[in-house]
Amino acid sequence: MVRIGLMMVGHVDPKSQHVAGDYPELFDAILKPFGVDLVRYDLDEGRFPDDVHECDGWLCSPSRMSTYDPVPWLADVEELLRRIVQAEVPYVGICFGHQLLAQAMGGLVEKSAGGWGVGVRDYHVVSKRPWMDPSLDRFSLIGSHQDQVTRLPEGAELLFGSEYCPLGGFTVGERAWTLQVHPEFVPDLADHLLAGRIELIGAERVATARATLHRPLDRGAVAGWINRFYRMSLSDR
Repeated sequence: MVRIGLMMVGHVDPKSQHVAGDYPELFDAILKPFGVDLVRYDLDEGRFPDDVHECDGWLCSPSRMSTYDPVPWLADVEELLRRIVQAEVPYVGICFGHQLLAQAMGGLVEKSAGGWGVGVRDYHVVSKRPWMDPSLDRFSLIGSHQDQVTRLPEGAELLFGSEYCPLGGFTVGERAWTLQVHPEFVPDLADHLLAGRIELIGAERVATARATLHRPLDRGAVAGWINRFYRMSLSDR
């Protein structure tokens, strides 16, 4: 069993949590079958780890916030991410966790000029890693974001991209990587979230996004990448 700290920096909209739960339940569903044990840290409520080595690795959740929102505790999370990277403890950031690592390391996060990226999104693999097993050139997952990384941190390497989101995932060193889209999201959850955001996103874009949710997803493959990344990183120590 690998013990991974789930860094809670946000929550699934409470009105939609009845569909598949909040982030602890969503990530547990895809990672527990691989023997990954998630330990919850409510950073948004001030519950921080005493040491970055408390867990074998870290996973940063999505959030409905923006990384540049004036929330005092976000600066503390950024500092925690820098310490994790410096200590070379394995880290995976999803959506907001992807954006926040970029910002913490000197990159830039902004609202996309193209508006919301929602529905099933196709990403291409720019640079492959040994933990990407099965090896894919492209993959499809559900997106749900308006902000995106527009400048990578210095020294970061691009891993994934898409037409809508060119900087869709990157590495910092050998033990931190990120992904903008959601391997944990299931279609029913995305559909319920979209149905409640018509005014926010726009009726036409919501309808287009909902129409993509029947498409096959590569959730299992990307969950396997996350598992193998943690295990390979730990075995290299």
